[in-house]
Amino acid sequence: MKVVVDNLTKRFTVKGTPAVFEAGFEAPSGGVTTLLGPSGSGKTTILRIIAGLESADEGRVLLEDRDITDVPVGKRQFGFVFQTFALFGHLTVRENIAFGLLAQGIKGEPVRRRVDELLEMVQLGGLGGRYPNQLSGGQRQRVGFARALAPYPKVLLLDEPFGALDARVRAELRAWLRELHEATHLTTLLVTHDQEEALELSDQIVVMDKGRVHQVGSPREVYDHPKTSFVASFVGTANVLRAEVKQGRAALGTMSMPVDGDVPDGAAVAAIVRPHDVRLAPAGEEPSANRALGRVRRIARLGSYVKLDLGLPAGEVVTVHMPRKDFEDMNLNVGDAALVDLENARIFVEDFAI
Repeated sequence: MKVVVDNLTKRFTVKGTPAVFEAGFEAPSGGVTTLLGPSGSGKTTILRIIAGLESADEGRVLLEDRDITDVPVGKRQFGFVFQTFALFGHLTVRENIAFGLLAQGIKGEPVRRRVDELLEMVQLGGLGGRYPNQLSGGQRQRVGFARALAPYPKVLLLDEPFGALDARVRAELRAWLRELHEATHLTTLLVTHDQEEALELSDQIVVMDKGRVHQVGSPREVYDHPKTSFVASFVGTANVLRAEVKQGRAALGTMSMPVDGDVPDGAAVAAIVRPHDVRLAPAGEEPSANRALGRVRRIARLGSYVKLDLGLPAGEVVTVHMPRKDFEDMNLNVGDAALVDLENARIFVEDFAI
């Protein structure tokens, strides 16, 4: 079941900035679509509108080709998993999972079979008689998934489902959720601010900020081909260097990089380059338009790679990630000079890639 978000706008105050403004995207059937953005970007508001828990001021929500904008939440047949487990403390695990089925009037053997099936699916077989306070955080969230899946939902909606868990458990549950999705192929919409989570779990990512959709694409498209400076700087780590257009080039101290398009001189632009795309060369090599002499300020050895911070003549600091062997071959120390090559930088003007 594909979900279409068509030009949604939502305001919580009459004259305030919209929480969501003209947002649109399509979540393909059977895939995981992630709404990714910082706090306050509007992603949870969109999810709640899709669920029917909020109403939109403008726009529509479609399930396949059916307009469900005004369909009551109880009739949408969507499963919802919250960040705060939201289990019933006075009910056992089995009773929590069965709750949605019983609410639909289903009783007896079909309920027992479905609960048994889900207990095995979420790897909690044998724990059905326990109460939520007898489970770990990760186990409780698996119960939440099982409860959402029990009534055979058409779509699964996940609102920061791992936000209340520690880093190790989050990583384990991410891998588990991907396996669960491969088993169910249920259309899923996930809300998160965690970039790693989005890149690992998603078939499609919708990047949002300040209520607007900046880019919709696969994890690879969003990471390798960002359409705005916000996407480039938010998804993954990136160096954001402020520059000014001079004679058709982005000037940054002694360096300059080509600018495509009709951009007037004096325009402020951003040169954005990921740390692993910055190249270093020995200080004795010839400088060029996209190279400048930098000086090592900090070195951090992080297992298979080394992270370096280098100061540029313009006052900017560039972070570089180097394979450990390349770093050892250059034999750099704090205070040493090296040529910083920004050939792989992308230039953005007023948040639009050029």
